[in-house]
Amino acid sequence: MLLPTAMNTIDSSEVEALIETALREDMPQGDITSESIIPASSLSRAVFLAKESGTLAGLDIARRVFEKIDSALIFEKKIEEGADFKKGDILAEVRGHSIALLKGERTALNFLQRLSGIAATTRKYVLAVKGTKTKILDTRKTTPGLRALEKYAVRMGGGRNHRLNLSEMVLIKDNHLRLAGSVSQAVHKARAGVRPGVKIEVEVTDFGGAREALEAGADMIMLDNMTLPAVKHIVSFLGGRVPVEVSGGVTVERAGRIAALGVDYISVGGLTHSYHSVDISLEFQE
Repeated sequence: MLLPTAMNTIDSSEVEALIETALREDMPQGDITSESIIPASSLSRAVFLAKESGTLAGLDIARRVFEKIDSALIFEKKIEEGADFKKGDILAEVRGHSIALLKGERTALNFLQRLSGIAATTRKYVLAVKGTKTKILDTRKTTPGLRALEKYAVRMGGGRNHRLNLSEMVLIKDNHLRLAGSVSQAVHKARAGVRPGVKIEVEVTDFGGAREALEAGADMIMLDNMTLPAVKHIVSFLGGRVPVEVSGGVTVERAGRIAALGVDYISVGGLTHSYHSVDISLEFQE
C-alpha cells in the first residue's frame, strides 16, 4: 500500500515496518491503563495542537499509526506536509474509539514532533541562504533505522538529500586519503572501481587538496572546516568547473556568509542530529 501525497517519496514498506516496531515497543501486551479504565464503546475527538511554531513533517505517518490500531478511525489533516505553522495551530483532527486514540497518541507524537523538528531546523538554514544559488544538504548523521524518515523531513523543510547510503556515490574523506595515499590515487582508484556514472566527491581541507581533486577529475569537491577567506579563494580558483560543497561547523548565522561566496551546497549534520523536537500535543476535545 502506498502512503499519500509527499509520503510516496518514502518506501512505504519501510515506513509500515517502522510503525509496527514502534507500536510493539509501546504496547507489547496492550495499553493496560486505557483498557482497564475506559469503556470499549467510548468515542472521542482529539486534535494535534502546536505548542510552538515549526514546519510540518510526519503527519501522514501519524495517521498510519492510528489506522494500524483501528482502521475505523477518521483522521483529518488541517495543514499540509512542508507547511509552516505557528503556536496554537491545529494540525489535524482524529475521531473514533477513545482507547484507540490513547494507544496511538505517544507513538504518533514521537514521529511527528521529531520529524517536524528536523523540517523546522532545515527551514531555518534554507531561509538563511535564500537569494543565493546555494542549496542545503543533509548528511548520514541520522538515527539508526530512521534515515529514510529523517531525510524525508529534510526535504519537507526545503533541504536536499546528500547520498542516502554508502552504496549511492563515492565520497572520499580524510580516513580514505590516509589509506589510499593521496587525493589523485584515491580518485583514480575509485573511478576504476565503480560503475560508470557514479559521482565521485572528494573532501579537502586546503587549497592544495582542492587543486589536486580538480586535476584528478573529481565530480564534486567538499571544503571541510575552512575559513571564509579560504573558501572564497578556492571557489574563485575552481571557477565553476565542478560543484563546491562546504561542510563543518556551519551555523545558521554562518550559512548566509558562506552562501554569499558562491558555493553550490552547504551540508549540515545538525539537521538530523542536533534538531529541537517541536512541541505538539494531542488534546482530547470530547
